[in-house]
Amino acid sequence: MGAARPETGQRIPQRADGASARLVSDNGGPSSRRTGDRRDAPRVAQTLASIDPGIARQTISESDVQFLIPTNWSRIAPLLLVAAAVAFIGAWQLPTTIPQLFALVGCFAAVIGNRAAAIERDNGPNAPARGWLAVVTIVLPMFACGLLIGTLTIDEGLSPYLGLALVVILNGVAGTLLRSRTVSLLAAQLAIWTGVVTPSGSPLAWTALILTAAALALVARHQHDHDKRARKERMARARVQKRAEDILRDYEETGQGWFWETDRRGQITYMSPSVAKALGRSQKELVGSPFTSIFDLSENSRKGERTLAFHLSSRSSFTELAMRAAAVEEERWWSLNGRPVYDSFENFCGFRGSGTDLTEKKRSQENASRLAHYDSLTGLANRFMMSQSLEKILQTPLERERECAVFLLDLDRFKHVNDTLGHPAGDALLKQVAQRLERVVGEMGRVGRLGGDEFEVIFPGRVSKEKLGAIAHEIIHQVSQPYSLDGKRASIGTSVGIAISPQDGQSSEAIIRNADLALYAAKDGGRGCHHFYADDLHSAAEERSRLEQDLRDAISGGDLELYYQPVIEAATEQIVAFEALLRWQHPTQGWLSPARFIPIAEDTGLIAAIGEWALRQACSDLAKWPASIRCAVNVSPLQFANPNLPSIITNAIAHAGIDPSRLELEITESVFLTDDDNTEQMFAALKRVGVRLALDDFGTGYSSLGYLKKAPFDKIKIDQSFVRGATEKGSRNGAIIASITSLAQSLGMDTTAEGVETFDELELVRELGCSHIQGFIYEKALSSRAATERLASGLAAVASGPRAARAPRATVLRKVVLEHGAHRYNGTIRNVAEGGAMVEGLWNVPPGTLFRIELSPGVIVEATSRWCEENRMGVQFAIPLRRDANGTLEGFEPKTLTVAKAA
Repeated sequence: MGAARPETGQRIPQRADGASARLVSDNGGPSSRRTGDRRDAPRVAQTLASIDPGIARQTISESDVQFLIPTNWSRIAPLLLVAAAVAFIGAWQLPTTIPQLFALVGCFAAVIGNRAAAIERDNGPNAPARGWLAVVTIVLPMFACGLLIGTLTIDEGLSPYLGLALVVILNGVAGTLLRSRTVSLLAAQLAIWTGVVTPSGSPLAWTALILTAAALALVARHQHDHDKRARKERMARARVQKRAEDILRDYEETGQGWFWETDRRGQITYMSPSVAKALGRSQKELVGSPFTSIFDLSENSRKGERTLAFHLSSRSSFTELAMRAAAVEEERWWSLNGRPVYDSFENFCGFRGSGTDLTEKKRSQENASRLAHYDSLTGLANRFMMSQSLEKILQTPLERERECAVFLLDLDRFKHVNDTLGHPAGDALLKQVAQRLERVVGEMGRVGRLGGDEFEVIFPGRVSKEKLGAIAHEIIHQVSQPYSLDGKRASIGTSVGIAISPQDGQSSEAIIRNADLALYAAKDGGRGCHHFYADDLHSAAEERSRLEQDLRDAISGGDLELYYQPVIEAATEQIVAFEALLRWQHPTQGWLSPARFIPIAEDTGLIAAIGEWALRQACSDLAKWPASIRCAVNVSPLQFANPNLPSIITNAIAHAGIDPSRLELEITESVFLTDDDNTEQMFAALKRVGVRLALDDFGTGYSSLGYLKKAPFDKIKIDQSFVRGATEKGSRNGAIIASITSLAQSLGMDTTAEGVETFDELELVRELGCSHIQGFIYEKALSSRAATERLASGLAAVASGPRAARAPRATVLRKVVLEHGAHRYNGTIRNVAEGGAMVEGLWNVPPGTLFRIELSPGVIVEATSRWCEENRMGVQFAIPLRRDANGTLEGFEPKTLTVAKAA
């Protein structure tokens, strides 16, 4: 007997949980409609059923409707034999006649139905022999059985009712086995009735048979059309089902998404292979395990687990539920979708849904969040994160928990590292600084980078000033240690401003502003130190703001003046030039040093307007003087970077009507820090105008002799820091001056020694070959009117000043803080000796004024002013400074000192 198989139009049996049974093919095995492993097709069909239940209820077999003989036709053979046996028994006869024997032989022909069906399928639906196979296996047995029943009924006394019942039963069974095969079914019914009618020979019977055959033909035609339409519909649904299965299967295989199903107890009945692979388990292991077991139920994902458990227990649908997978090798996140499944009686059968991988999206979100809160270079908290941290502390409900301290740090000489070693080296330096800050601060506070070379540290809670000072001192010490950058050594420093909450402010804006003011005070105090915020710093900031506004008014009101200091030719002691020096007589504060307002002008951008005015004024005054007199005007780096500078100078010269060679521009070495094509183009443009160029403060900046090959300078100015102390025993300043003059002579340049104040200095610079001299030994700076009158009296200059009356001293340039009573002032020490120093920055200080001077962190001395001229004053220390074994004065590092000869 052939294996049973579902016929066309049969429904797939449904499981109790609503899932579809496995599809079977004509030979009874699993359906395999495309190459490759398709063992998961039933589950995909279940997923399709969740989308369109009508699809999964049909078994599609396109071949069944094209072949005449069904594969299970041999099942009718036993029934034919049973019908024959019943007919013989009913007639109380044995097969004795030839028709009866022929009928029995015909019944046995149905036995080969399975084999005939296999032959038909092997040869295809269009094989010529398939019609004869149908005649032998279908028509002949049905005709033989009908002939037997008809013969026994007419000739042997078989009950007509029994014979009719047997025919009806056989027709019913044949109709069941031959359904959807209209031709075969019609042939089988006509064959059995023809066999029944043949023994009677009655014309009426044959007439009835013919009419029946006609009626059956009409019915068969109608049924054939109906089956054809139904077949097309089934084939269309089959194509949709196949396409959907392939799409979903390919979707699973790409790993972009997956499908799952549980039973009513929450245990897994299906899971895509990609999930099992991600979990490091097999599909067999997953089937039967709880659905929640594939997720990580640790503390950091507990919230998601409770949400999933809620939906599973409440049997409610859910979408885009983020869950962390219980993956072993790496952290993985999934987005779940699911809905409950019910059968036709509304009984809950379980859940069915899908999932997608959220891992990359989660990582992208975490990375974006990190970029929004942390500095990408150093890994420290950024400005936004530090601001949030400070706000969180200051908004704590308990007042005692709002206490904190804020450090603001600014790196010293960081720009030099960027300019000399390049920005990659600067980035590497910032990383090392961040690491050192974190080591010093540790768990006590939080370190952040605000941008550039600015850092911030927040210390929550109450910390004593002594401890904060010790931490700041350690930070300065650690940051100041040398760095190794790509095999090169670099040294920087830092200054620290400190503000404490709540005494220095109760809002984040106030705390940061006051810490910033403290940082500026630390930088003004000589850098490399820390400073706590004090109320007077706010006053200083307000004073700076007022001074800025007053400077704007002075520019618009024409209150600035140019003073001119004579430049003397060493060989003839004749005045050959003047240097223009900016002066400002403040309405309330009197004469102000350029050191007080020039930095403000540079920070606010006012230096451009001041520089242009100075050039025009100098050219105007120069037009009043003899043609042999030149005038030097300082040009700031900001002015030099202005592409319009050559046209500004040309207009000023043309308006004054002077020879361009009479104007000399003094430029500092800082313009070479960029060292790009624009710098060379600017020098070329200025030389085309015809002005002279002088290199100012040579040797005090980031000196490099390389730019002297390209820059067309006419003069090199030797800074006064080399002149002062050059006559001291053991000083190297004289050798430096000699080298500069020798270099200048070789390059065809003049040299001017600045700051010559004593006769021994005058004699030295002459001996060393300086071509020009400038300093108080000849003249102080003169107003425009006084300079004009001085030239009218003659060009000869006579030296006048001290011979050498000062004790051995050291030349130094250091910012210091001077305290007088409750007031604090910023000053600059120019030179220092054991018993006293010269300080710049304070005006009109009465002799005898007492000060406390902070020379360096931890070194504070008491001093008394002895004299004051303009912004310079001499102070005498109450207790002379000590010298160490190397002869270095207390509070001064050897590298900051230049030993000078006694004057």
